[in-house]
Amino acid sequence: MTVKRRNHGRNKKGRGHVKRVRCASTGKAVPKDKAIKRMVVRSIVDQSSARDIKEARVFENYQLPKLYIKQYYSVEAAVHQRLVRSRSKEDRRIREPPERKRPGGR
Repeated sequence: MTVKRRNHGRNKKGRGHVKRVRCASTGKAVPKDKAIKRMVVRSIVDQSSARDIKEARVFENYQLPKLYIKQYYSVEAAVHQRLVRSRSKEDRRIREPPERKRPGGR
């Protein structure tokens, strides 16, 4: 039978069983090695509240803490939300990750 991907859509290699994680979008149980992983870094407070806190703070160089969340998505949910896209047969052979777009042009 023909094979679409060399790793069969998994990152397992030699492991017999992998625990499942819940998709952040649909709640579907997905094997951890197959799930699409995204790290979300957000500020704890919104922009307007952050500005109020900044004006009222005592310490000048105080940084507001951030929220670090690792989210797992099923393949279907990630494709639907355009987190990942389908690639042609030739493009699937490219193993290195694509260029990152950094916010703020850095």
